[in-house]
Amino acid sequence: MANTDIAIVILAAGKGTRLKSALAKVLHRAGGRPLVEHVVRACQPLKPREIVAVVGHQAEDVTAAVKPLGVKTILQEPQRGTGHAMLVARRAIPARAKFAILLPGDAPLIRTETVAALAAAHRESGAAATILSAEIENPAGYGRIVRQDDGSVSAIVEDSALTAEQRPIREINSSIYCFTLEKLWPCLATLKPKNVHKELYLTDAIAVLRQKGEKVQAVRAADPDEVLGCNTRADLAAVDAVFRRRKRAAIMDAGVTIELPETVLIDPEVTVGADSRIEPGVQLLGKTRIGAGCTVRTGSVLSDAVLEDNVLVKPYTMISASHLSQGTQAGPFAHLRDGARLEENARVGNFVEVKKSVLGEGVKSMHLTYLGDARIGSGSNIGAGTITCNYDGVNKNPTIIGKRVFIGSDTALVAPVRVGDGAYVGAGSVITKNVPSDALGLARGKQVNKLGWAAGRRRQLAAAAPKKSKRKK
Repeated sequence: MANTDIAIVILAAGKGTRLKSALAKVLHRAGGRPLVEHVVRACQPLKPREIVAVVGHQAEDVTAAVKPLGVKTILQEPQRGTGHAMLVARRAIPARAKFAILLPGDAPLIRTETVAALAAAHRESGAAATILSAEIENPAGYGRIVRQDDGSVSAIVEDSALTAEQRPIREINSSIYCFTLEKLWPCLATLKPKNVHKELYLTDAIAVLRQKGEKVQAVRAADPDEVLGCNTRADLAAVDAVFRRRKRAAIMDAGVTIELPETVLIDPEVTVGADSRIEPGVQLLGKTRIGAGCTVRTGSVLSDAVLEDNVLVKPYTMISASHLSQGTQAGPFAHLRDGARLEENARVGNFVEVKKSVLGEGVKSMHLTYLGDARIGSGSNIGAGTITCNYDGVNKNPTIIGKRVFIGSDTALVAPVRVGDGAYVGAGSVITKNVPSDALGLARGKQVNKLGWAAGRRRQLAAAAPKKSKRKK
Protein backbone atom coordinates (compact mmCIF):
# COMPACT_ATOMS: atom_id res chain seq x y z
CA MET A 1 0.00 0.00 0.00
CA ALA A 2 1.36 3.42 -0.95
CA ASN A 3 1.96 6.02 1.76
CA THR A 4 1.44 9.11 -0.36
CA ASP A 5 1.07 11.33 2.70
CA ILE A 6 4.56 10.43 3.99
CA ALA A 7 7.95 11.80 3.02
CA ILE A 8 11.11 9.99 4.05
CA VAL A 9 14.10 12.15 5.01
CA ILE A 10 17.52 10.50 5.29
CA LEU A 11 20.31 12.44 6.93
CA ALA A 12 23.43 11.76 4.87
CA ALA A 13 25.51 14.92 5.15
CA GLY A 14 27.98 13.96 7.88
CA LYS A 15 31.69 13.39 7.55
CA GLY A 16 32.06 10.68 10.19
CA THR A 17 35.13 12.04 11.97
CA ARG A 18 35.50 9.07 14.33
CA LEU A 19 35.85 6.71 11.39
CA LYS A 20 39.12 8.49 10.57
CA SER A 21 38.49 8.14 6.86
CA ALA A 22 38.58 10.21 3.69
CA LEU A 23 35.33 8.52 2.66
CA ALA A 24 31.97 10.02 3.63
CA LYS A 25 30.41 8.22 6.58
CA VAL A 26 27.31 6.91 4.81
CA LEU A 27 29.38 5.49 1.94
CA HIS A 28 31.24 3.06 4.17
CA ARG A 29 30.10 -0.48 3.54
CA ALA A 30 28.56 -3.12 5.77
CA GLY A 31 26.64 -6.19 4.76
CA GLY A 32 27.79 -5.83 1.16
CA ARG A 33 26.35 -2.34 0.52
CA PRO A 34 26.98 1.31 1.43
CA LEU A 35 25.28 2.18 4.72
CA VAL A 36 22.93 4.70 3.13
CA GLU A 37 21.78 2.20 0.50
CA HIS A 38 20.54 -0.14 3.22
CA VAL A 39 18.48 2.68 4.72
CA VAL A 40 16.98 3.61 1.35
CA ARG A 41 16.11 -0.02 0.55
CA ALA A 42 14.38 -0.39 3.91
CA CYS A 43 12.16 2.62 3.11
CA GLN A 44 11.34 1.89 -0.53
CA PRO A 45 8.65 -0.78 0.10
CA LEU A 46 6.58 1.78 2.02
CA LYS A 47 6.07 3.63 -1.30
CA PRO A 48 6.24 7.11 0.24
CA ARG A 49 5.50 10.22 -1.76
CA GLU A 50 9.19 11.13 -1.76
CA ILE A 51 12.50 9.93 -0.36
CA VAL A 52 14.85 12.85 0.26
CA ALA A 53 18.50 12.55 1.27
CA VAL A 54 20.14 15.56 2.86
CA VAL A 55 23.74 15.55 1.60
CA GLY A 56 26.79 17.61 2.49
CA HIS A 57 30.23 16.05 2.84
CA GLN A 58 31.19 14.48 -0.52
CA ALA A 59 27.73 15.40 -1.76
CA GLU A 60 28.37 14.32 -5.35
CA ASP A 61 29.48 10.83 -4.33
CA VAL A 62 26.58 10.34 -1.94
CA THR A 63 24.16 11.58 -4.60
CA ALA A 64 25.63 9.12 -7.09
CA ALA A 65 25.00 6.30 -4.62
CA VAL A 66 21.34 7.07 -3.94
CA LYS A 67 20.07 8.67 -7.16
CA PRO A 68 19.77 5.31 -9.02
CA LEU A 69 17.43 4.22 -6.19
CA GLY A 70 15.02 7.07 -6.95
CA VAL A 71 16.13 9.36 -4.12
CA LYS A 72 16.03 13.14 -4.40
CA THR A 73 18.99 14.90 -2.80
CA ILE A 74 19.33 18.36 -1.33
CA LEU A 75 22.52 20.05 -0.16
CA GLN A 76 23.04 21.12 3.45
CA GLU A 77 25.92 23.58 3.45
CA PRO A 78 27.16 24.23 6.04
CA GLN A 79 26.07 21.32 8.25
CA ARG A 80 24.50 22.86 11.35
CA GLY A 81 22.83 19.92 13.04
CA THR A 82 19.83 17.65 12.58
CA GLY A 83 17.26 20.38 13.09
CA HIS A 84 18.93 22.50 10.44
CA ALA A 85 19.03 19.46 8.12
CA MET A 86 15.27 19.10 8.46
CA LEU A 87 14.78 22.78 7.62
CA VAL A 88 16.92 22.28 4.51
CA ALA A 89 14.91 19.16 3.57
CA ARG A 90 11.68 21.15 3.77
CA ARG A 91 12.42 22.63 0.34
CA ALA A 92 12.33 19.13 -1.20
CA ILE A 93 9.37 17.70 0.71
CA PRO A 94 6.16 17.73 -1.39
CA ALA A 95 3.38 19.96 -0.09
CA ARG A 96 0.97 17.00 0.01
CA ALA A 97 3.07 15.17 2.57
CA LYS A 98 1.50 15.35 6.03
CA PHE A 99 4.11 13.29 7.84
CA ALA A 100 7.85 12.86 7.66
CA ILE A 101 9.91 9.90 8.80
CA LEU A 102 13.46 10.93 9.59
CA LEU A 103 16.30 8.40 9.61
CA PRO A 104 20.09 8.70 9.92
CA GLY A 105 21.94 7.43 6.89
CA ASP A 106 24.30 5.42 9.09
CA ALA A 107 21.65 3.17 10.71
CA PRO A 108 21.61 0.42 8.08
CA LEU A 109 20.02 -2.37 10.12
CA ILE A 110 16.58 -0.77 10.22
CA ARG A 111 13.89 -3.04 8.74
CA THR A 112 10.96 -2.09 6.53
CA GLU A 113 8.56 -3.64 9.03
CA THR A 114 9.87 -1.41 11.81
CA VAL A 115 9.57 1.78 9.76
CA ALA A 116 6.03 0.78 8.76
CA ALA A 117 5.10 0.09 12.39
CA LEU A 118 6.50 3.50 13.40
CA ALA A 119 4.34 5.23 10.77
CA ALA A 120 1.24 3.27 11.77
CA ALA A 121 1.70 4.02 15.47
CA HIS A 122 2.13 7.70 14.69
CA ARG A 123 -1.01 7.89 12.58
CA GLU A 124 -3.16 6.02 15.08
CA SER A 125 -2.04 8.09 18.07
CA GLY A 126 -2.43 11.55 16.58
CA ALA A 127 0.93 12.45 18.14
CA ALA A 128 3.01 15.38 17.01
CA ALA A 129 6.13 13.22 17.15
CA THR A 130 6.82 9.52 17.54
CA ILE A 131 10.30 8.35 18.48
CA LEU A 132 11.66 4.92 17.68
CA SER A 133 13.40 3.73 20.83
CA ALA A 134 15.17 0.58 21.93
CA GLU A 135 16.15 -1.06 25.18
CA ILE A 136 19.80 -2.07 25.27
CA GLU A 137 22.02 -3.62 27.94
CA ASN A 138 24.63 -0.87 27.88
CA PRO A 139 23.02 2.51 27.09
CA ALA A 140 26.11 4.56 27.96
CA GLY A 141 26.58 7.43 25.53
CA TYR A 142 22.99 7.40 24.25
CA GLY A 143 20.20 9.86 24.97
CA ARG A 144 17.57 8.27 27.24
CA ILE A 145 13.81 8.29 26.83
CA VAL A 146 12.14 9.65 29.97
CA ARG A 147 8.46 8.77 30.12
CA GLN A 148 5.52 10.18 32.03
CA ASP A 149 3.12 8.04 34.05
CA ASP A 150 0.82 7.64 31.03
CA GLY A 151 3.70 6.29 28.93
CA SER A 152 4.17 9.37 26.76
CA VAL A 153 7.59 10.96 26.44
CA SER A 154 8.41 13.83 28.73
CA ALA A 155 11.99 14.35 27.55
CA ILE A 156 15.05 13.00 25.76
CA VAL A 157 17.95 13.42 28.17
CA GLU A 158 21.51 13.22 26.92
CA ASP A 159 23.85 10.84 28.72
CA SER A 160 25.93 13.64 30.19
CA ALA A 161 22.85 15.35 31.67
CA LEU A 162 21.24 12.32 33.38
CA THR A 163 20.33 12.59 37.03
CA ALA A 164 21.05 9.78 39.46
CA GLU A 165 17.41 8.69 39.21
CA GLN A 166 17.51 8.65 35.39
CA ARG A 167 20.85 6.84 35.08
CA PRO A 168 19.32 3.28 35.28
CA ILE A 169 17.06 3.95 32.25
CA ARG A 170 17.98 1.57 29.40
CA GLU A 171 15.53 2.90 26.79
CA ILE A 172 17.47 4.98 24.27
CA ASN A 173 16.68 7.40 21.49
CA SER A 174 17.46 5.88 18.07
CA SER A 175 17.33 9.28 16.28
CA ILE A 176 14.61 7.80 14.06
CA TYR A 177 11.40 9.84 14.21
CA CYS A 178 8.01 10.33 12.64
CA PHE A 179 6.68 13.90 12.72
CA THR A 180 3.39 15.57 11.88
CA LEU A 181 4.76 18.31 9.67
CA GLU A 182 2.25 21.06 10.40
CA LYS A 183 3.28 20.82 14.06
CA LEU A 184 7.01 20.39 13.44
CA TRP A 185 7.69 23.38 11.19
CA PRO A 186 6.68 26.08 13.74
CA CYS A 187 8.88 24.41 16.38
CA LEU A 188 11.90 24.30 14.11
CA ALA A 189 11.46 27.97 13.36
CA THR A 190 11.91 28.78 17.05
CA LEU A 191 15.11 26.78 17.62
CA LYS A 192 18.26 28.60 18.69
CA PRO A 193 21.81 27.23 18.59
CA LYS A 194 22.29 27.18 22.37
CA ASN A 195 25.11 24.65 22.44
CA VAL A 196 28.87 24.66 22.08
CA HIS A 197 28.61 23.48 18.48
CA LYS A 198 26.16 26.26 17.53
CA GLU A 199 23.88 23.71 15.89
CA LEU A 200 20.12 23.06 15.76
CA TYR A 201 19.00 19.67 17.06
CA LEU A 202 15.78 17.76 16.54
CA THR A 203 15.82 16.76 20.19
CA ASP A 204 15.32 20.45 20.95
CA ALA A 205 12.25 20.41 18.67
CA ILE A 206 10.91 17.50 20.71
CA ALA A 207 11.31 19.62 23.85
CA VAL A 208 9.45 22.53 22.24
CA LEU A 209 6.58 20.22 21.22
CA ARG A 210 6.28 19.05 24.83
CA GLN A 211 6.30 22.65 26.08
CA LYS A 212 3.40 23.38 23.75
CA GLY A 213 1.46 20.48 25.22
CA GLU A 214 1.73 18.35 22.09
CA LYS A 215 1.79 14.57 22.43
CA VAL A 216 5.18 12.93 22.00
CA GLN A 217 5.39 9.16 22.16
CA ALA A 218 8.01 6.45 21.74
CA VAL A 219 7.62 2.96 20.29
CA ARG A 220 10.24 0.31 20.98
CA ALA A 221 11.99 -1.56 18.20
CA ALA A 222 11.51 -5.30 18.61
CA ASP A 223 15.18 -5.89 17.81
CA PRO A 224 17.63 -3.45 19.43
CA ASP A 225 20.17 -4.20 16.70
CA GLU A 226 18.05 -2.20 14.27
CA VAL A 227 19.00 1.12 15.81
CA LEU A 228 22.75 0.55 15.79
CA GLY A 229 24.65 3.41 14.16
CA CYS A 230 28.15 3.39 12.69
CA ASN A 231 30.42 5.95 14.29
CA THR A 232 33.59 3.86 14.51
CA ARG A 233 35.27 1.02 12.64
CA ALA A 234 34.21 -1.27 15.47
CA ASP A 235 30.60 -0.20 14.88
CA LEU A 236 30.95 -1.03 11.18
CA ALA A 237 32.24 -4.49 12.04
CA ALA A 238 29.40 -5.07 14.51
CA VAL A 239 26.76 -4.00 11.99
CA ASP A 240 28.34 -6.09 9.25
CA ALA A 241 28.26 -9.13 11.55
CA VAL A 242 24.52 -8.66 12.07
CA PHE A 243 23.86 -8.43 8.33
CA ARG A 244 25.93 -11.53 7.64
CA ARG A 245 24.16 -13.44 10.40
CA ARG A 246 20.74 -12.48 9.03
CA LYS A 247 21.69 -13.52 5.50
CA ARG A 248 23.12 -16.87 6.56
CA ALA A 249 20.00 -17.57 8.58
CA ALA A 250 17.79 -16.82 5.57
CA ILE A 251 19.90 -19.06 3.32
CA MET A 252 19.75 -21.93 5.81
CA ASP A 253 15.99 -21.45 6.23
CA ALA A 254 15.74 -22.00 2.47
CA GLY A 255 17.18 -25.52 2.82
CA VAL A 256 20.92 -24.94 2.45
CA THR A 257 23.59 -26.47 4.68
CA ILE A 258 26.31 -24.06 5.83
CA GLU A 259 29.16 -25.61 7.77
CA LEU A 260 30.66 -23.33 10.44
CA PRO A 261 28.35 -20.52 9.32
CA GLU A 262 30.22 -17.87 11.27
CA THR A 263 33.13 -18.27 8.79
CA VAL A 264 31.01 -17.82 5.65
CA LEU A 265 30.45 -14.41 4.00
CA ILE A 266 27.31 -13.96 1.88
CA ASP A 267 26.25 -10.71 0.19
CA PRO A 268 22.60 -9.57 0.31
CA GLU A 269 21.64 -10.36 -3.31
CA VAL A 270 23.08 -13.89 -3.32
CA THR A 271 20.66 -16.81 -3.79
CA VAL A 272 21.34 -20.48 -3.08
CA GLY A 273 19.11 -23.43 -4.01
CA ALA A 274 17.86 -26.14 -1.69
CA ASP A 275 20.13 -29.05 -0.71
CA SER A 276 23.27 -27.14 -1.60
CA ARG A 277 26.21 -27.24 0.79
CA ILE A 278 28.55 -24.39 1.64
CA GLU A 279 31.74 -25.36 3.44
CA PRO A 280 33.75 -23.16 5.88
CA GLY A 281 35.60 -20.06 4.72
CA VAL A 282 33.55 -19.50 1.56
CA GLN A 283 32.66 -16.04 0.22
CA LEU A 284 29.57 -15.59 -1.97
CA LEU A 285 29.63 -12.04 -3.30
CA GLY A 286 27.71 -9.67 -5.56
CA LYS A 287 24.79 -11.21 -7.43
CA THR A 288 25.98 -14.80 -7.26
CA ARG A 289 23.23 -17.36 -7.97
CA ILE A 290 23.69 -20.98 -6.95
CA GLY A 291 21.28 -23.72 -7.97
CA ALA A 292 20.06 -26.79 -6.10
CA GLY A 293 22.31 -29.62 -4.99
CA CYS A 294 25.57 -27.71 -5.42
CA THR A 295 28.65 -27.95 -3.22
CA VAL A 296 31.06 -25.06 -2.70
CA ARG A 297 34.07 -26.24 -0.78
CA THR A 298 36.41 -24.54 1.67
CA GLY A 299 38.06 -21.24 0.82
CA SER A 300 36.32 -20.64 -2.51
CA VAL A 301 35.32 -17.10 -3.54
CA LEU A 302 32.42 -16.59 -5.95
CA SER A 303 31.54 -13.11 -7.21
CA ASP A 304 28.66 -12.47 -9.65
CA ALA A 305 28.82 -16.15 -10.56
CA VAL A 306 25.99 -18.35 -11.79
CA LEU A 307 25.98 -22.04 -10.88
CA GLU A 308 23.24 -24.24 -12.23
CA ASP A 309 22.15 -27.40 -10.36
CA ASN A 310 24.58 -30.04 -9.08
CA VAL A 311 27.77 -28.06 -9.60
CA LEU A 312 30.86 -28.93 -7.57
CA VAL A 313 33.34 -26.18 -6.72
CA LYS A 314 36.41 -27.69 -5.12
CA PRO A 315 38.53 -25.93 -2.47
CA TYR A 316 40.14 -22.52 -2.98
CA THR A 317 38.61 -21.81 -6.36
CA MET A 318 37.85 -18.26 -7.58
CA ILE A 319 34.90 -17.69 -9.90
CA SER A 320 33.91 -14.19 -11.01
CA ALA A 321 31.34 -13.10 -13.61
CA SER A 322 31.19 -16.63 -14.99
CA HIS A 323 28.58 -19.34 -15.65
CA LEU A 324 28.83 -23.01 -14.70
CA SER A 325 26.17 -25.25 -16.22
CA GLN A 326 24.60 -28.30 -14.65
CA GLY A 327 26.96 -31.02 -13.47
CA THR A 328 30.17 -29.06 -13.99
CA GLN A 329 33.20 -29.14 -11.70
CA ALA A 330 35.90 -26.55 -11.03
CA GLY A 331 39.02 -26.71 -8.88
CA PRO A 332 40.77 -27.07 -6.61
CA PHE A 333 42.72 -23.82 -7.02
CA ALA A 334 41.02 -22.95 -10.32
CA HIS A 335 40.28 -19.41 -11.52
CA LEU A 336 37.31 -18.65 -13.80
CA ARG A 337 36.73 -15.03 -14.72
CA ASP A 338 35.40 -12.40 -17.13
CA GLY A 339 32.64 -14.36 -18.78
CA ALA A 340 34.02 -17.88 -18.59
CA ARG A 341 31.37 -20.51 -19.28
CA LEU A 342 31.40 -24.25 -18.64
CA GLU A 343 28.71 -26.23 -20.44
CA GLU A 344 27.14 -29.35 -18.92
CA ASN A 345 29.54 -31.80 -17.29
CA ALA A 346 32.65 -29.85 -18.27
CA ARG A 347 35.51 -29.98 -15.78
CA VAL A 348 38.48 -27.78 -14.98
CA GLY A 349 40.99 -28.89 -12.39
CA ASN A 350 43.83 -27.62 -10.26
CA PHE A 351 45.63 -24.43 -11.31
CA VAL A 352 43.53 -23.96 -14.44
CA GLU A 353 42.58 -20.41 -15.41
CA VAL A 354 39.69 -19.77 -17.79
CA LYS A 355 39.05 -16.24 -19.10
CA LYS A 356 36.36 -15.19 -21.62
CA SER A 357 36.19 -18.77 -22.87
CA VAL A 358 33.47 -21.32 -23.45
CA LEU A 359 34.17 -24.96 -22.67
CA GLY A 360 31.62 -27.21 -24.36
CA GLU A 361 29.77 -30.15 -22.91
CA GLY A 362 32.07 -32.70 -21.30
CA VAL A 363 35.29 -30.78 -21.96
CA LYS A 364 38.12 -31.58 -19.54
CA SER A 365 41.08 -29.41 -18.65
CA MET A 366 42.45 -30.78 -15.43
CA HIS A 367 45.94 -29.40 -14.79
CA LEU A 368 48.07 -26.24 -14.98
CA THR A 369 46.44 -24.60 -17.99
CA TYR A 370 45.48 -21.13 -19.24
CA LEU A 371 42.49 -20.84 -21.58
CA GLY A 372 41.86 -17.25 -22.65
CA ASP A 373 39.52 -16.02 -25.41
CA ALA A 374 38.87 -19.61 -26.50
CA ARG A 375 35.94 -21.72 -27.64
CA ILE A 376 36.31 -25.44 -27.10
CA GLY A 377 33.89 -27.95 -28.59
CA SER A 378 32.19 -30.75 -26.68
CA GLY A 379 34.14 -33.83 -25.68
CA SER A 380 37.59 -32.28 -26.10
CA ASN A 381 40.47 -32.93 -23.73
CA ILE A 382 43.05 -30.25 -22.92
CA GLY A 383 46.34 -31.65 -21.63
CA ALA A 384 48.35 -30.34 -18.69
CA GLY A 385 50.35 -27.17 -19.26
CA THR A 386 48.38 -26.02 -22.33
CA ILE A 387 48.33 -22.29 -23.03
CA THR A 388 46.25 -20.29 -25.45
CA CYS A 389 48.60 -17.45 -26.40
CA ASN A 390 45.80 -14.93 -26.89
CA TYR A 391 47.69 -11.62 -26.58
CA ASP A 392 50.08 -10.45 -29.27
CA GLY A 393 51.08 -7.27 -27.48
CA VAL A 394 48.31 -5.22 -29.08
CA ASN A 395 45.16 -7.34 -29.48
CA LYS A 396 43.49 -10.29 -27.79
CA ASN A 397 42.98 -13.05 -30.36
CA PRO A 398 40.70 -16.10 -30.34
CA THR A 399 41.51 -19.78 -30.26
CA ILE A 400 38.85 -22.11 -31.68
CA ILE A 401 39.06 -25.80 -30.80
CA GLY A 402 36.53 -28.16 -32.32
CA LYS A 403 34.70 -31.17 -30.91
CA ARG A 404 36.43 -34.33 -29.68
CA VAL A 405 39.87 -32.74 -29.97
CA PHE A 406 42.88 -34.02 -28.02
CA ILE A 407 45.45 -31.38 -27.07
CA GLY A 408 48.67 -32.94 -25.77
CA SER A 409 50.40 -31.67 -22.66
CA ASP A 410 52.60 -28.56 -22.76
CA THR A 411 51.07 -27.23 -25.96
CA ALA A 412 51.07 -23.53 -26.86
CA LEU A 413 48.28 -22.47 -29.22
CA VAL A 414 49.32 -19.14 -30.74
CA ALA A 415 46.13 -17.24 -31.55
CA PRO A 416 44.41 -16.60 -33.82
CA VAL A 417 44.31 -20.31 -34.58
CA ARG A 418 41.81 -23.12 -35.17
CA VAL A 419 41.92 -26.84 -34.43
CA GLY A 420 39.31 -28.82 -36.34
CA ASP A 421 36.94 -31.50 -35.04
CA GLY A 422 38.54 -34.79 -34.09
CA ALA A 423 42.09 -33.51 -34.44
CA TYR A 424 45.09 -34.40 -32.27
CA VAL A 425 47.90 -32.07 -31.26
CA GLY A 426 51.11 -33.70 -30.10
CA ALA A 427 52.52 -32.88 -26.68
CA GLY A 428 55.04 -30.05 -26.55
CA SER A 429 53.85 -28.43 -29.77
CA VAL A 430 53.77 -24.72 -30.56
CA ILE A 431 50.80 -24.45 -32.91
CA THR A 432 50.88 -21.33 -35.09
CA LYS A 433 48.80 -22.61 -38.05
CA ASN A 434 45.32 -24.11 -38.23
CA VAL A 435 45.06 -27.87 -37.68
CA PRO A 436 42.49 -29.50 -40.02
CA SER A 437 39.78 -31.83 -38.74
CA ASP A 438 40.96 -35.39 -37.95
CA ALA A 439 44.61 -34.35 -38.50
CA LEU A 440 47.61 -34.68 -36.20
CA GLY A 441 49.34 -31.38 -35.51
CA LEU A 442 53.01 -31.51 -34.53
CA ALA A 443 55.24 -28.48 -34.10
CA ARG A 444 58.41 -29.26 -32.20
CA GLY A 445 62.09 -29.76 -32.87
CA LYS A 446 63.42 -33.20 -33.84
CA GLN A 447 64.94 -35.14 -30.95
CA VAL A 448 68.59 -36.16 -31.31
CA ASN A 449 70.26 -38.69 -28.96
CA LYS A 450 74.11 -38.51 -28.90
CA LEU A 451 75.33 -41.77 -27.45
CA GLY A 452 78.03 -41.49 -24.79
CA TRP A 453 77.90 -37.68 -24.76
CA ALA A 454 77.14 -37.36 -21.04
CA ALA A 455 79.96 -39.70 -19.99
CA GLY A 456 82.45 -37.84 -22.17
CA ARG A 457 81.32 -34.54 -20.70
CA ARG A 458 81.93 -35.76 -17.18
CA ARG A 459 85.45 -36.92 -18.10
CA GLN A 460 86.17 -33.57 -19.68
CA LEU A 461 85.06 -31.69 -16.59
CA ALA A 462 87.12 -33.94 -14.34
CA ALA A 463 90.26 -33.37 -16.41
CA ALA A 464 89.82 -29.60 -16.31
CA ALA A 465 89.28 -29.43 -12.53
CA PRO A 466 92.30 -28.15 -10.48
CA LYS A 467 94.13 -30.91 -8.63
CA LYS A 468 94.25 -30.76 -4.83
CA SER A 469 97.74 -30.37 -3.35
CA LYS A 470 98.94 -33.02 -0.92
CA ARG A 471 99.73 -31.89 2.61
CA LYS A 472 103.22 -32.61 4.05
CA LYS A 473 103.25 -34.89 7.05
